[in-house]
Formats: sequence, C-alpha cells, structure tokens
Amino acid sequence: MDITPMELIILSLASFRLTRLIVFDKITQFIRKPFLEEVEEKGEDGETEIYLVIKKGRIRGFFGELLSCYWCTGVWSAIFLCTLYVFLREWAVPVLLVLAVAGLAAIIESLLQRFER
Repeated sequence: MDITPMELIILSLASFRLTRLIVFDKITQFIRKPFLEEVEEKGEDGETEIYLVIKKGRIRGFFGELLSCYWCTGVWSAIFLCTLYVFLREWAVPVLLVLAVAGLAAIIESLLQRFER
C-alpha cells in the first residue's frame, strides 16, 4: 500500500484528535460514563482534583482500562481511521480532514497558551 507523506500527516492528526475527543473531551463524556467514574478530591492546596476510577466488571473494566489510557485508545483510533481510509475512502476523506484540521488547531492553541504564560 502506497501512502503519501501528506496522507500520513492527515491520518496522524485525525487519529490524535479522535483520541483526545474520546479520552478527554466533555462532549464525549457519555461514552466514558458507563466505564469510568469521576471522583473529586480536594488537595492540600485547596484545589479540586478529579480522578478516574475504573468501574468493576469484566466488560466495564476492560473498556474502562481502554478509555483511561490515551495510548491504548490512540492505537484503536488509528486502526479505525486507517481501516476506514483503506476501505471507504470517499466517506473517510471528509471525516479525516475535519479531524486533522481540528487536531492541528488544538496543537496550535496549546502552543500559543504555553507561549503566553
């Protein structure tokens, strides 16, 4: 299979964004809720910290582990997007482009926030 450097960049950025969407974003909290519980604790400095606790059970535990691990979810996101691209290219390209642009925008925003501090 031949893949151009641009296709690799687009797939990589799309996978990055999809992974962050699933693991961290509030909009997809409904996906994580059956498998993870958020526990809030106040630290010694008075700041509230949120911890993820994996729910018990064979299936819930498995998906809880998966969803709490950025690297694990990233591998499955990459597999999903690459498979979509190989077998359903016409459908995949618009989705990949949106995710890639959003991913690059997120990286730029993170860099700008870091430089502004």
